Amino acid sequence: MAGSNFVDYVKIFCRSGKGGAGSVHLHRDKFTQKGGPDGGDGGNGGNIILKGNSQLWTLIHLKYKKHVFAGDGQPGTSGERTGADGKDNILEVPLGTVVKEAESGKILFEITGHEESKVLVKGGRGGQGNAKFKSSTMQTPRFAQPGEKAEEGWFIMELKILADVGLVGFPNAGKSTLLSVVSAAKPKIADYPFTTLQPNLGIVKYRDSRSFVMADIPGIIEGAHEGRGLGLRFLRHIERNSMLLFMVPADSRDIAGEYHTLLSELKKYNPELLDKKRLLAISKCDLTDNELKREMERELPPVPYLFISSVTNEGIVKLKDTLWKELNS
Repeated sequence: MAGSNFVDYVKIFCRSGKGGAGSVHLHRDKFTQKGGPDGGDGGNGGNIILKGNSQLWTLIHLKYKKHVFAGDGQPGTSGERTGADGKDNILEVPLGTVVKEAESGKILFEITGHEESKVLVKGGRGGQGNAKFKSSTMQTPRFAQPGEKAEEGWFIMELKILADVGLVGFPNAGKSTLLSVVSAAKPKIADYPFTTLQPNLGIVKYRDSRSFVMADIPGIIEGAHEGRGLGLRFLRHIERNSMLLFMVPADSRDIAGEYHTLLSELKKYNPELLDKKRLLAISKCDLTDNELKREMERELPPVPYLFISSVTNEGIVKLKDTLWKELNS
Protein backbone atom coordinates (compact mmCIF):
# COMPACT_ATOMS: atom_id res chain seq x y z
CA MET A 1 0.00 0.00 0.00
CA ALA A 2 1.41 3.30 -1.00
CA GLY A 3 1.39 5.84 1.78
CA SER A 4 -0.52 8.42 -0.23
CA ASN A 5 -3.22 5.85 -1.06
CA PHE A 6 -3.98 4.61 2.43
CA VAL A 7 -7.10 6.28 3.80
CA ASP A 8 -8.74 4.85 6.93
CA TYR A 9 -11.19 7.67 7.78
CA VAL A 10 -13.85 9.40 5.69
CA LYS A 11 -16.88 11.54 6.49
CA ILE A 12 -19.68 11.57 3.93
CA PHE A 13 -23.21 12.91 3.55
CA CYS A 14 -25.78 10.34 2.46
CA ARG A 15 -29.35 10.79 1.27
CA SER A 16 -31.65 7.98 0.26
CA GLY A 17 -34.32 8.28 -2.42
CA LYS A 18 -37.79 9.55 -1.58
CA GLY A 19 -40.81 7.38 -2.26
CA GLY A 20 -42.93 8.05 -5.31
CA ALA A 21 -46.43 9.43 -4.85
CA GLY A 22 -49.46 7.23 -5.31
CA SER A 23 -51.64 8.09 -8.29
CA VAL A 24 -55.13 9.57 -8.13
CA HIS A 25 -56.86 8.34 -11.27
CA LEU A 26 -60.28 7.14 -12.34
CA HIS A 27 -60.52 4.67 -15.14
CA ARG A 28 -61.67 6.17 -18.43
CA ASP A 29 -61.75 4.79 -21.97
CA LYS A 30 -64.11 4.96 -24.93
CA PHE A 31 -66.31 2.25 -23.39
CA THR A 32 -66.13 3.55 -19.82
CA GLN A 33 -67.10 7.06 -18.87
CA LYS A 34 -67.26 6.67 -15.10
CA GLY A 35 -64.87 3.89 -14.10
CA GLY A 36 -63.57 3.18 -10.67
CA PRO A 37 -60.24 4.24 -9.17
CA ASP A 38 -57.18 2.71 -10.86
CA GLY A 39 -54.33 4.85 -9.55
CA GLY A 40 -51.13 2.82 -8.97
CA ASP A 41 -48.71 2.90 -6.06
CA GLY A 42 -45.54 4.94 -6.09
CA GLY A 43 -42.17 3.20 -6.28
CA ASN A 44 -39.90 2.88 -3.26
CA GLY A 45 -36.95 5.20 -2.94
CA GLY A 46 -33.47 3.76 -3.37
CA ASN A 47 -31.31 2.70 -0.41
CA ILE A 48 -27.68 3.52 0.25
CA ILE A 49 -26.01 0.19 0.93
CA LEU A 50 -22.53 -0.69 2.16
CA LYS A 51 -21.02 -3.91 0.83
CA GLY A 52 -17.84 -5.64 1.98
CA ASN A 53 -15.10 -6.28 -0.57
CA SER A 54 -12.10 -8.33 0.50
CA GLN A 55 -10.04 -6.90 -2.39
CA LEU A 56 -10.14 -3.39 -0.94
CA TRP A 57 -7.62 -2.27 1.70
CA THR A 58 -8.38 1.44 1.93
CA LEU A 59 -11.24 3.97 1.87
CA ILE A 60 -9.50 6.21 -0.67
CA HIS A 61 -12.27 5.67 -3.26
CA LEU A 62 -14.66 7.44 -0.87
CA LYS A 63 -12.31 10.23 0.19
CA TYR A 64 -13.52 12.70 -2.45
CA LYS A 65 -17.11 11.41 -2.63
CA LYS A 66 -18.51 13.76 -0.01
CA HIS A 67 -22.16 13.49 -1.06
CA VAL A 68 -23.85 10.20 -1.91
CA PHE A 69 -27.43 9.99 -3.18
CA ALA A 70 -29.81 7.19 -4.12
CA GLY A 71 -32.54 7.41 -6.76
CA ASP A 72 -36.09 8.61 -6.07
CA GLY A 73 -39.09 6.32 -6.54
CA GLN A 74 -41.33 7.20 -9.47
CA PRO A 75 -45.01 8.08 -9.05
CA GLY A 76 -47.71 5.51 -9.76
CA THR A 77 -49.79 5.78 -12.92
CA SER A 78 -53.20 4.78 -14.22
CA GLY A 79 -54.11 1.16 -14.71
CA GLU A 80 -52.84 0.40 -11.19
CA ARG A 81 -49.30 0.49 -12.52
CA THR A 82 -46.69 0.88 -9.77
CA GLY A 83 -43.96 3.44 -10.31
CA ALA A 84 -40.39 2.26 -10.74
CA ASP A 85 -38.27 1.90 -7.60
CA GLY A 86 -35.39 4.30 -7.15
CA LYS A 87 -31.93 2.93 -7.87
CA ASP A 88 -29.90 1.80 -4.87
CA ASN A 89 -26.44 3.29 -4.41
CA ILE A 90 -24.02 0.53 -3.33
CA LEU A 91 -20.72 1.59 -1.75
CA GLU A 92 -18.06 -1.09 -1.56
CA VAL A 93 -15.82 -0.89 1.51
CA PRO A 94 -12.88 -2.91 2.86
CA LEU A 95 -13.47 -5.51 5.54
CA GLY A 96 -13.14 -4.01 8.98
CA THR A 97 -15.05 -0.80 8.17
CA VAL A 98 -16.92 0.66 11.15
CA VAL A 99 -19.80 3.08 10.43
CA LYS A 100 -20.81 5.78 12.92
CA GLU A 101 -23.28 8.65 13.08
CA ALA A 102 -21.13 11.76 12.69
CA GLU A 103 -23.02 13.89 15.19
CA SER A 104 -23.44 11.42 18.06
CA GLY A 105 -20.53 9.09 17.38
CA LYS A 106 -22.89 6.13 17.79
CA ILE A 107 -21.65 2.97 16.09
CA LEU A 108 -24.27 1.74 13.63
CA PHE A 109 -22.63 -1.43 12.31
CA GLU A 110 -19.41 -3.03 11.08
CA ILE A 111 -18.63 -4.75 7.80
CA THR A 112 -16.43 -7.80 8.38
CA GLY A 113 -17.40 -10.29 5.65
CA HIS A 114 -16.87 -10.39 1.89
CA GLU A 115 -20.08 -9.31 0.10
CA GLU A 116 -21.75 -8.65 3.46
CA SER A 117 -24.33 -5.90 2.86
CA LYS A 118 -25.89 -3.43 5.28
CA VAL A 119 -28.40 -0.67 4.56
CA LEU A 120 -26.93 2.61 5.74
CA VAL A 121 -29.81 4.90 4.74
CA LYS A 122 -33.19 3.39 3.84
CA GLY A 123 -35.24 4.82 1.00
CA GLY A 124 -38.75 6.17 1.55
CA ARG A 125 -41.68 3.87 0.81
CA GLY A 126 -43.88 4.66 -2.15
CA GLY A 127 -47.37 6.00 -1.45
CA GLN A 128 -50.47 3.94 -2.17
CA GLY A 129 -52.62 4.89 -5.16
CA ASN A 130 -56.30 5.64 -4.84
CA ALA A 131 -57.19 2.13 -6.03
CA LYS A 132 -56.05 0.84 -2.62
CA PHE A 133 -58.57 3.01 -0.80
CA LYS A 134 -61.70 1.79 -2.62
CA SER A 135 -64.24 0.24 -0.27
CA SER A 136 -67.95 -0.48 -0.02
CA THR A 137 -68.49 2.91 1.54
CA MET A 138 -66.05 4.80 -0.70
CA GLN A 139 -66.43 3.83 -4.31
CA THR A 140 -64.41 6.66 -5.87
CA PRO A 141 -61.65 7.86 -3.52
CA ARG A 142 -60.06 10.96 -4.97
CA PHE A 143 -56.93 10.91 -2.88
CA ALA A 144 -53.70 8.91 -2.61
CA GLN A 145 -50.71 8.71 -0.32
CA PRO A 146 -47.63 10.82 -0.94
CA GLY A 147 -44.35 8.95 -0.90
CA GLU A 148 -42.28 8.90 2.28
CA LYS A 149 -39.50 11.44 2.57
CA ALA A 150 -35.88 10.55 2.03
CA GLU A 151 -33.55 9.97 4.99
CA GLU A 152 -30.25 11.81 5.17
CA GLY A 153 -27.31 12.46 7.45
CA TRP A 154 -23.57 12.67 7.89
CA PHE A 155 -21.71 9.45 8.59
CA ILE A 156 -18.15 8.53 9.53
CA MET A 157 -16.43 5.43 8.22
CA GLU A 158 -13.34 4.17 9.99
CA LEU A 159 -11.23 1.26 8.85
CA LYS A 160 -9.85 -1.18 11.41
CA ILE A 161 -7.48 -3.50 9.63
CA LEU A 162 -8.29 -7.19 9.91
CA ALA A 163 -5.11 -9.19 10.52
CA ASP A 164 -4.08 -12.29 12.43
CA VAL A 165 -0.96 -10.76 13.97
CA GLY A 166 -0.41 -7.11 14.82
CA LEU A 167 3.13 -5.80 15.33
CA VAL A 168 3.32 -3.49 18.34
CA GLY A 169 6.41 -1.48 19.25
CA PHE A 170 8.02 1.89 19.57
CA PRO A 171 9.27 3.60 16.39
CA ASN A 172 12.38 1.98 14.92
CA ALA A 173 11.87 -1.34 16.71
CA GLY A 174 12.32 -3.30 13.48
CA LYS A 175 8.65 -4.04 12.72
CA SER A 176 8.79 -3.04 9.04
CA THR A 177 12.03 -4.98 8.53
CA LEU A 178 10.47 -8.12 10.01
CA LEU A 179 7.39 -7.78 7.79
CA SER A 180 9.58 -7.41 4.70
CA VAL A 181 11.47 -10.60 5.64
CA VAL A 182 8.53 -12.88 6.44
CA SER A 183 6.22 -11.67 3.65
CA ALA A 184 6.24 -10.09 0.21
CA ALA A 185 5.26 -6.69 1.64
CA LYS A 186 7.70 -3.87 0.92
CA PRO A 187 7.19 -1.23 3.61
CA LYS A 188 9.43 1.81 3.78
CA ILE A 189 12.45 1.05 5.96
CA ALA A 190 14.96 3.56 7.35
CA ASP A 191 16.96 4.16 10.52
CA TYR A 192 14.80 6.91 11.99
CA PRO A 193 11.52 7.06 13.93
CA PHE A 194 8.09 7.09 12.24
CA THR A 195 9.30 5.62 8.97
CA THR A 196 5.96 3.82 8.84
CA LEU A 197 3.16 6.35 8.52
CA GLN A 198 0.37 3.91 7.64
CA PRO A 199 -0.36 0.26 8.42
CA ASN A 200 1.17 -2.29 6.09
CA LEU A 201 -0.22 -5.77 5.55
CA GLY A 202 1.76 -8.84 4.58
CA ILE A 203 0.74 -12.45 3.97
CA VAL A 204 3.17 -14.71 5.80
CA LYS A 205 3.58 -18.04 4.03
CA TYR A 206 3.78 -21.02 6.34
CA ARG A 207 4.27 -24.75 5.89
CA ASP A 208 2.13 -26.79 3.46
CA SER A 209 0.87 -23.71 1.59
CA ARG A 210 -0.76 -22.30 4.73
CA SER A 211 -0.53 -18.62 5.57
CA PHE A 212 -1.59 -15.87 7.96
CA VAL A 213 -1.82 -12.08 7.77
CA MET A 214 0.55 -9.78 9.66
CA ALA A 215 0.03 -6.03 10.09
CA ASP A 216 2.80 -3.52 10.75
CA ILE A 217 1.16 -0.79 12.85
CA PRO A 218 2.90 2.63 12.95
CA GLY A 219 5.07 3.04 16.03
CA ILE A 220 3.47 3.84 19.35
CA ILE A 221 4.95 6.38 21.74
CA GLU A 222 4.19 7.08 25.39
CA GLY A 223 0.98 9.10 25.49
CA ALA A 224 -0.37 7.60 22.25
CA HIS A 225 -3.75 6.95 23.92
CA GLU A 226 -4.04 10.74 24.31
CA GLY A 227 -3.29 11.31 20.64
CA ARG A 228 0.45 11.97 20.89
CA GLY A 229 2.63 10.96 17.96
CA LEU A 230 0.47 9.04 15.50
CA GLY A 231 -1.70 8.22 18.52
CA LEU A 232 -5.37 7.39 18.23
CA ARG A 233 -5.30 7.33 14.45
CA PHE A 234 -3.70 3.88 14.35
CA LEU A 235 -4.35 2.37 17.77
CA ARG A 236 -7.78 1.31 16.53
CA HIS A 237 -6.17 -1.02 13.97
CA ILE A 238 -4.80 -3.15 16.80
CA GLU A 239 -8.35 -3.88 18.01
CA ARG A 240 -8.97 -6.28 15.12
CA ASN A 241 -5.76 -8.34 15.40
CA SER A 242 -6.15 -11.89 16.71
CA MET A 243 -2.85 -11.69 18.61
CA LEU A 244 -0.18 -9.09 19.29
CA LEU A 245 3.54 -9.45 18.66
CA PHE A 246 5.38 -6.93 20.82
CA MET A 247 8.79 -5.94 19.47
CA VAL A 248 11.57 -4.38 21.53
CA PRO A 249 15.11 -4.06 20.11
CA ALA A 250 17.98 -5.83 21.89
CA ASP A 251 19.86 -2.53 22.25
CA SER A 252 17.08 -1.06 24.40
CA ARG A 253 18.20 0.18 27.81
CA ASP A 254 15.13 -1.35 29.49
CA ILE A 255 13.34 -4.08 27.55
CA ALA A 256 10.86 -4.84 30.32
CA GLY A 257 10.16 -1.12 30.80
CA GLU A 258 9.44 -0.62 27.10
CA TYR A 259 7.14 -3.65 27.04
CA HIS A 260 5.17 -2.42 30.05
CA THR A 261 4.89 1.09 28.57
CA LEU A 262 3.48 -0.36 25.35
CA LEU A 263 1.10 -2.52 27.36
CA SER A 264 0.02 0.49 29.40
CA GLU A 265 -0.78 2.53 26.29
CA LEU A 266 -2.94 -0.27 24.92
CA LYS A 267 -4.74 -0.65 28.26
CA LYS A 268 -5.48 3.07 28.50
CA TYR A 269 -6.82 3.08 24.94
CA ASN A 270 -8.91 -0.09 25.30
CA PRO A 271 -8.54 -2.48 28.26
CA GLU A 272 -9.94 -5.33 26.17
CA LEU A 273 -6.73 -5.35 24.14
CA LEU A 274 -5.00 -7.00 27.09
CA ASP A 275 -7.22 -10.07 26.58
CA LYS A 276 -5.45 -10.85 23.30
CA LYS A 277 -2.65 -13.39 23.10
CA ARG A 278 0.76 -11.79 23.39
CA LEU A 279 4.28 -12.70 22.31
CA LEU A 280 7.44 -10.66 22.88
CA ALA A 281 10.13 -10.60 20.18
CA ILE A 282 13.55 -9.20 21.10
CA SER A 283 14.60 -7.83 17.70
CA LYS A 284 18.04 -6.95 16.33
CA CYS A 285 19.61 -9.78 18.36
CA ASP A 286 22.45 -9.99 15.80
CA LEU A 287 23.90 -7.17 17.92
CA THR A 288 24.20 -9.48 20.94
CA ASP A 289 25.93 -12.73 21.94
CA ASN A 290 24.65 -15.66 23.97
CA GLU A 291 26.05 -14.35 27.24
CA LEU A 292 24.24 -11.04 26.82
CA LYS A 293 21.01 -12.85 25.94
CA ARG A 294 21.22 -14.83 29.18
CA GLU A 295 21.63 -11.59 31.10
CA MET A 296 18.60 -10.11 29.30
CA GLU A 297 16.47 -13.13 30.15
CA ARG A 298 16.80 -12.38 33.86
CA GLU A 299 15.12 -9.01 33.34
CA LEU A 300 12.42 -9.96 30.81
CA PRO A 301 8.72 -9.63 31.71
CA PRO A 302 6.64 -12.79 32.38
CA VAL A 303 5.42 -13.27 28.82
CA PRO A 304 6.45 -15.79 26.11
CA TYR A 305 9.46 -14.38 24.24
CA LEU A 306 11.84 -15.06 21.38
CA PHE A 307 15.13 -13.59 20.21
CA ILE A 308 15.04 -12.75 16.51
CA SER A 309 17.10 -11.01 13.85
CA SER A 310 15.57 -9.96 10.56
CA VAL A 311 19.09 -9.40 9.19
CA THR A 312 20.50 -12.89 9.87
CA ASN A 313 17.09 -14.68 9.99
CA GLU A 314 17.90 -15.94 13.47
CA GLY A 315 14.74 -17.14 15.19
CA ILE A 316 12.47 -16.32 12.24
CA VAL A 317 11.37 -19.93 11.58
CA LYS A 318 10.72 -20.47 15.29
CA LEU A 319 8.77 -17.20 15.39
CA LYS A 320 6.48 -18.32 12.56
CA ASP A 321 6.01 -21.73 14.21
CA THR A 322 5.08 -20.08 17.51
CA LEU A 323 2.68 -17.60 15.89
CA TRP A 324 0.96 -20.36 13.90
CA LYS A 325 0.60 -22.54 16.99
CA GLU A 326 -0.90 -19.68 19.03
CA LEU A 327 -3.25 -18.62 16.24
CA ASN A 328 -4.61 -22.15 15.91
CA SER A 329 -4.63 -23.21 19.55
